[in-house]
Amino acid sequence: MVPWIGFSLNTIIKLVEPTAKAKYVAFQSFYDLKRMPQSRGTGLDYPYVEGLRLDEAMNPLTLLCVGMYGETLPNQDGAPVRMVIPWKYGFKSIKSIAKIKFVKGEPPTTWSRMAPSEYGFFSNVNPTVDHPRWTQAKERRLGEIFRRNTLMFNGYGDQVASMYAGMDLKKNY
Repeated sequence: MVPWIGFSLNTIIKLVEPTAKAKYVAFQSFYDLKRMPQSRGTGLDYPYVEGLRLDEAMNPLTLLCVGMYGETLPNQDGAPVRMVIPWKYGFKSIKSIAKIKFVKGEPPTTWSRMAPSEYGFFSNVNPTVDHPRWTQAKERRLGEIFRRNTLMFNGYGDQVASMYAGMDLKKNY
């Protein structure tokens, strides 16, 4: 566990009071080619974008983080603010957030645009759905040497599984 410093994204969403039309939340990272020249040639289309359904964004486990390990968040870890969604794969936890928008349709995401057969919109931790190039059934946690079985929803099933009731979690990876 990384000791993140932040607060639930739902705190801001409740203050903003999105309209009933808002079904998703779209996020965009900071991007400035002059300050980030090494981003050229990475194969990614910048700025990095991500999205969540509104109910996922409202879950108390979805965090906006400004620090970790008792310190201000360093640039390489997503300063000044990043998202942490513990039941989803890491690429969903967008770093260096510069824009947040409420939208009615599913927003594009960087990885599902770049490799749609490999990265789905939901990206919930699901050990029964392998990435096309590797298994996701085992994981190695920070500080551990040996691999262990990956838990469904990263072990947060009690808090999040109801949001996906009735969905085919193999098809909607």
